[in-house]
Amino acid sequence: MKYAAVVFDLDGTLTDSQPGIMRSAAYALEKMGKPPLSDAALRKFLGPPLTQSFAEHAGMSAEETIQATHLYRERYANIGWRENKVYPGIRRLLQALKNQGAYLAVATGKLMEASVDILTYFDLARYFDDVQGPRAHEYHITKEELIRRALKGRTDAVMIGDRDSDLHGGDAYGIDTIGVLYGYGAREEITHAAPTALVERVEGLYAALGVAEASPRPFFLSIEGNDGVGKTTQARVLYERLSDSGYQVRLTREPGGSEIAEKIREILLSTENADMSARTEALLYAAARAQHVQDVITPALSSGQVVLCDRYVDSSIAYQGAGRNLGEERVADINRFAINGVMPDLTVLLTMDPLEALQRRVKATGSDRIEQMDDAFHQRVERAFDAMPAQAPERIVAIDALGTTDEVAERVYDVVRERLQAGGIA
Repeated sequence: MKYAAVVFDLDGTLTDSQPGIMRSAAYALEKMGKPPLSDAALRKFLGPPLTQSFAEHAGMSAEETIQATHLYRERYANIGWRENKVYPGIRRLLQALKNQGAYLAVATGKLMEASVDILTYFDLARYFDDVQGPRAHEYHITKEELIRRALKGRTDAVMIGDRDSDLHGGDAYGIDTIGVLYGYGAREEITHAAPTALVERVEGLYAALGVAEASPRPFFLSIEGNDGVGKTTQARVLYERLSDSGYQVRLTREPGGSEIAEKIREILLSTENADMSARTEALLYAAARAQHVQDVITPALSSGQVVLCDRYVDSSIAYQGAGRNLGEERVADINRFAINGVMPDLTVLLTMDPLEALQRRVKATGSDRIEQMDDAFHQRVERAFDAMPAQAPERIVAIDALGTTDEVAERVYDVVRERLQAGGIA
């Protein structure tokens, strides 16, 4: 490893914060009654201090730039900071650096409080030893001073950024610099600042830093629960949160998830097949699952992805084993052959009164063949689900599905984040 300490810029280097910055700048202009700027002009707000950008691109006086900065921060603090995504590959790079004992810091022109919120929300804060950004009263602080605060006297260090201000700040402090071209700075701007190294993509930082790339670790996550508890909604929300946080995620579902499995799904859920026997149903679910595991789940896990599956084998045990009275162990045996040993690392079980959940589902989308079963069927399914956390406490975590989508999503994410951290998943 070439450097004992690595300092990163935030916007355009660790995260793609373009939407939140541009919309918050436009909000400030509108509130002040200023003419709107084009998207090309708003993109120039990415990187430099806000007061400088409002002066240069909106022709504001020094006093107006302070007012505009306050308005910008007003929207950014409420909405804009979440309009953000971690660049693909950044999380694994940070993990590799920490594995080799590097001191990691952030030096950003973004307000300190907002920077910490962003790093915490996207689960990046745990990688950094220090974070430095302007305090609320600091409008003209230099990048050099922020780097100085972040490094606390260290000199065996490098500054990584996507704008010339990042690189000039590193030069002024007296350390090497690495310019990245995947962010917001133009090639001409970055090359003119004469960085020690220049990289096109995140992957290029490994060689520039002299650090070996860590092998990706896979993680298999399923979401279970009775019909109507919100599994599909929560799976989608969790997928977006994990993807935005820089994880490589494959979202899939059962029954289905692959071409052949989706055809079996149509047969299973069609109301025209009301006479299907319980044994046929159980075998078809297992057949769809076997194809799904072969075509989608195993390849994704082999490439080091996080696989997020809306339903898996626990649903068969609950619905066909308990609901259809085929016997939970018998259905489990059928599926052992189908899944070939591929089981989730974590199963999130969403819980709610089964009849209330089913009423919500039918009201929203209508009912399929399984959902048309009587109340006793769904109560047997719920009892089977309720028993599962005690049967496999290391894998299955029950989460209350009552509340708003956002409230439930936070409960789910807290559990998932803890497991990903414990497993060293980057």
